[in-house]
Amino acid sequence: MRIFGIDPGSERTGFGCIESVDGRHRLVACGALGGAGAATFPEKLKAIHAGLCEMLDRHRPDCVAIEDIFYARNVRSALRLGHARGVAILAACEAGLPIAEYAPAEIKRAVVGYGRAEKPQVQQMIKLLLGLEAVPTPHDAADALAVAVCHLHHGTGAIAERTRAERVPTAARSWRAYRP
Repeated sequence: MRIFGIDPGSERTGFGCIESVDGRHRLVACGALGGAGAATFPEKLKAIHAGLCEMLDRHRPDCVAIEDIFYARNVRSALRLGHARGVAILAACEAGLPIAEYAPAEIKRAVVGYGRAEKPQVQQMIKLLLGLEAVPTPHDAADALAVAVCHLHHGTGAIAERTRAERVPTAARSWRAYRP
C-alpha cells in the first residue's frame, strides 16, 4: 500500500509518500512545496496545488492522508491554513484518490504514543519507523510522513479488526454472548 501524507501550511506544505509491504515501511519521497518568498498568497497556493498534483501523478499513491486544522488563536493564520488545506484536498480529489483526515494529537499518538509530543520526538520516531539515516527535513516533510504513518497504523488496525470479526461467528460478536 502506498500512502501520500500532506501537512498543509500557507507558506510551505509538506508532503511525504511511504510504501508498506508485509509490515515493512519505506520512504518513497518527501519534501515541501511553496511559492517563492516574494510571491503573493494566491501565487503560493497555486504553486502548492501544482506541486501536489505533480507529486500525486508521479508517485501514484493508493490514498491521501491530510492533517486536520487545529484550534488557533490567530484567526487570520487559521483561515490561511484552511486555504492551503483546500488546495491540497482539491489536488487529491482531482487525482481521484480517497482522503483521510487526522487531528494533530491523533497523529502524534499514532507515531509517538503521546498526543502532546514535541516536533523533535515526532521526527525521531519517523526516522526510526522508516529506517532513515537522518531526520527528514524540512520539518514539514517529517510532519507529512507522520500523517502517512498515522493513516497506515489506522488502516492496518481496521483491516485486522475486520478480518478478526469475519472469523468470529455472528452470535459471539455481542457482549451478551461472552462466556469466560
